[in-house]
Amino acid sequence: MSKQIAIMGVGAAGSYIGAHLTREGYDVTLIDMWGKHVDAMQANGLHVTDALGEFTIPVKAIHLADAMQLNQQFDIAFLAVKSYDTEWAAHFLKRFVKKGGVVVDSQNCMNDRLVASIVGHDRVVGCIMSSITVALWEPGKVNRGGVHGRDRGYDVFRVGELHGRITPRVEEIVEMMSCVDASKATTNLWGERWSKLTTNASGNPVGAMMGEGGQTIAANPDARRIQINICKESCQVALAQNYVVENIRGITAETFSRADDGEVYEELDSKFMPTGGSGPDWKSSMGQDVTKGRHTEVEFMNGYISQQGRVAGVPTPINDAIVQVVSEIDAGTRTPGPENVGLVLELAAMR
Repeated sequence: MSKQIAIMGVGAAGSYIGAHLTREGYDVTLIDMWGKHVDAMQANGLHVTDALGEFTIPVKAIHLADAMQLNQQFDIAFLAVKSYDTEWAAHFLKRFVKKGGVVVDSQNCMNDRLVASIVGHDRVVGCIMSSITVALWEPGKVNRGGVHGRDRGYDVFRVGELHGRITPRVEEIVEMMSCVDASKATTNLWGERWSKLTTNASGNPVGAMMGEGGQTIAANPDARRIQINICKESCQVALAQNYVVENIRGITAETFSRADDGEVYEELDSKFMPTGGSGPDWKSSMGQDVTKGRHTEVEFMNGYISQQGRVAGVPTPINDAIVQVVSEIDAGTRTPGPENVGLVLELAAMR
């Protein structure tokens, strides 16, 4: 565990990963631009709460401005910023990665190629975080909802090379991430990315535009209709470009692409129904951003699907409408609320 590790972007996911790696004994430096969060970590450590309990661990946390004074380089650097910060953050991080070191793109969305164009294609490994819900509502305290993947026989972290081969560094990162939750190496990074993009694009913006959590969304038939059609369009776009998309909610991309079929739709709708659990009604990461008054990643989620749809010649009316509505919320010209569900369906019908 002698290798030096950096995490650039210590939001909810970066905090959760950083706390577990530090507790496991790895030499981890956390770099973030949220001053109050860094101050809280420096003063009191990082507090983690999840289904297994809670713990507080002292961490090495530094302000982004102070990172310029670092005189060390890192063997492994996790990039965990929002997608709209990818370009500058990758340029910033590049100078701190050793020759022969690796940048682990652990973001949402499809940023691997952009990161590779900045730090070098031979220095990037992708890491998908699947089926994990984390929140950072106050400085120094990160919460995770739901059952751990290890308890469900489910691999939360999927690590892979852009070229698809399993390499020693991928296996090393898989072993490292296993202290956080169940992890595996993948030969299908791009199929994993499309699956996670589809999942995020169907959940994040719907909750954000409604101002609601996942269980409330699931109880709304029209909201479920939007989610299913987001998935349909995303899968049609990916399949048109010959990606081998990993299953979404346990269902194949080919099935989602046929959502216009009545029987198929009913099957899919059952997967989006409320689970009946008594736990908290968790907001998506985009929903958390809207609540905090922060810019969303909608252009990099649904906007990416729309953009690739134009490339592939596949219509994406629901995703187009989602981008319009959430962008208006970003701009402050629209407020979150359940009425936005009907608006998205109206806008999509006009396209």
